[in-house]
Amino acid sequence: MLSVIVGGMFGDEGKGKIVSYVALKDNINVAARAGVGTNAGHTVVYNSQTFKLRQVPSAFLNKNAKLYIGSGVLVDPDVFLREVETLNIKGRVWVDANCTVIEEQHKNRDRSDAHLSKVIGTTGTGCGPAMEDRVKRVAKTCKDLSILKDYIEDVALRVNEALDRGENALIEGTQGTFLSLYHGTYPFVTSKDTSASSACADVGVGPKRVDEVIVVFKSYITRVGGGPLEGELPLEKVKELNLLEFGTVTGRPRRVALFNKELAKRSVMLNSATQVAITKLDWLYKGAYKVREYEKLPIEAKKFIEDIEAEIGVPVTIIGTGEDVYDVIDMRSSKMRR
Repeated sequence: MLSVIVGGMFGDEGKGKIVSYVALKDNINVAARAGVGTNAGHTVVYNSQTFKLRQVPSAFLNKNAKLYIGSGVLVDPDVFLREVETLNIKGRVWVDANCTVIEEQHKNRDRSDAHLSKVIGTTGTGCGPAMEDRVKRVAKTCKDLSILKDYIEDVALRVNEALDRGENALIEGTQGTFLSLYHGTYPFVTSKDTSASSACADVGVGPKRVDEVIVVFKSYITRVGGGPLEGELPLEKVKELNLLEFGTVTGRPRRVALFNKELAKRSVMLNSATQVAITKLDWLYKGAYKVREYEKLPIEAKKFIEDIEAEIGVPVTIIGTGEDVYDVIDMRSSKMRR
């Protein structure tokens, strides 16, 4: 079985939490990271420890899972090797031979480009210039670096072989649907598509192999950097509602708006979502904090979820109610049987 998990809005939806939960709960055998590269950070909280990941799949918590980085992903060798060492996962994580390498010159170009840094609000991680070099066919790939020789694999082959054996596989997207180069708020977007379709292409699996597409939304919307954000709240209101956040990679304060059901409906369409996860429900409804049974949620929180379901047309099956991986209400077994 193959599940694809992607962000539904502008990133920062809590994909790391959902991916790590599904990886543990469903005993995932194989997990592959898709997306752009180190410009996307995923946060995982487990047993009071916080992990901030920019390269390694968030499924690393499942010690039985083999971890891969798909050929469509940009790899910064320093970031990758540091995460491997910090997480002690050497021997069960691999990168595709054709992953493009982010070099120091890419970071310098990223930070010195006034349009990218001042107008678009790039993270400065070198991803845009590295992607540009890939398109020009002048980029280095991971197979060219001796420092990565122990980590090189044919990721598409390994993931498809796992599916052929009937194993459980998971593809983790990065950023969010409306940061897509094609479907987002151009020009305030990232350097490639970020939908579920592209996540599959990044790893090397065809659309007929996908069983579930889980789109992750937060109970409110945040955005880092430039670009439109309908219904954006002033900073004073954000602080009053206790919704102030900071970016995992940049540390910049995130701009905030309340949940937008029309945008959510479009995101579901663009990703062919079969189900939806909602995170940080407890940030809107304090009585939802660490609740793990739907019936025990506050009435207004349940109405919030039910109103979203009625609008988007697919079930909300996973609800995040706290920072820990297991602070979750999981309704997949009941709702997916309907």
